[in-house]
Amino acid sequence: MHRILRAALASTAFVSSMTHAEEPIRIGMIGLDTSHVIAFAKLINDPSDPKHLPGGRVVAAYRGGSDDIESSRTRVDGFTEQLKTEFGVEIVPTIEELCKKVDAVMLESVDGRPHLAQVRPVFEAGLPVFIDKPIAGSLHDVLAIFALSEKTGTPCFSSSAYRFYDSLTQLKAKDIGELRSAISYGPAHLEKTHPDLFWYAVHPVEALFTVMGTGCESVVRTHAPDTDVVTGSWSGGRVGTLQGLREQATPHGVIVFGTKAVAQQEDGGDYAPLVVEIMQFFQTRKPPVSPAETIEMFAFMEAADESKRRGGTPVTLKEVLEKAK
Repeated sequence: MHRILRAALASTAFVSSMTHAEEPIRIGMIGLDTSHVIAFAKLINDPSDPKHLPGGRVVAAYRGGSDDIESSRTRVDGFTEQLKTEFGVEIVPTIEELCKKVDAVMLESVDGRPHLAQVRPVFEAGLPVFIDKPIAGSLHDVLAIFALSEKTGTPCFSSSAYRFYDSLTQLKAKDIGELRSAISYGPAHLEKTHPDLFWYAVHPVEALFTVMGTGCESVVRTHAPDTDVVTGSWSGGRVGTLQGLREQATPHGVIVFGTKAVAQQEDGGDYAPLVVEIMQFFQTRKPPVSPAETIEMFAFMEAADESKRRGGTPVTLKEVLEKAK
């Protein structure tokens, strides 16, 4: 069956199943310092939204926030108030109290550094959790989060919305023959509290891995003030390249090179397909993105940072993963 048709049928089946569910899934949010909390709550809580997803409701939230990140400090109050007044969400004082009121959790804190501590009580409560990008502020914490998920038997996943954009799904469905290489370009703005690529380049990196899959073995990074180019060597002779953009135009897209054709992502997308995946995950407890792929993504970005520190020499993912344990 055609991949796009399968995706459409899956979404239709999900909406149908959720429409007939006896009780809506009670969703909690942790960290109200990103516009994602408003966008996601609108899709879930607002029946008038054209892409409304029935069957769940954001009912409670923990404010969070990071004083040393301007985009968190200056926005958390506004998003908290908006979530409370427009969507009727109860603001609770602790994550532990939140866990008593919900069936599933969206960890939305824009700062990846507190994610390990914030997700710990969620895992202890046995609640499935979606962890927004970046899953953590270090590769060590990425590994620790998935280890804790496995230890407690509580499923989680993390993903950029880019992975599930309709335009990227359509690109993957094109018959280009055997994939030999790909280029993913997009914004790579920096935040001093995070490894270079974790903060915003995680989006085009996610898109790169969406088409390339796992199997990256080493990377080389070329760094300039406005641009980063990271070239990854994959198993089987495949090559994947990230073109990270900063102080210039920052569109995003993917180009794939196959044995039969070259194809390019046509346009962007929105949050709805990601939220469909999140809601399906809450229902089934089966992550749509494997821990192995997310770990490899962050090892790719950490190896790129190490390559920068070494002046652009190749760095293996195996090396950075061993160091991060």
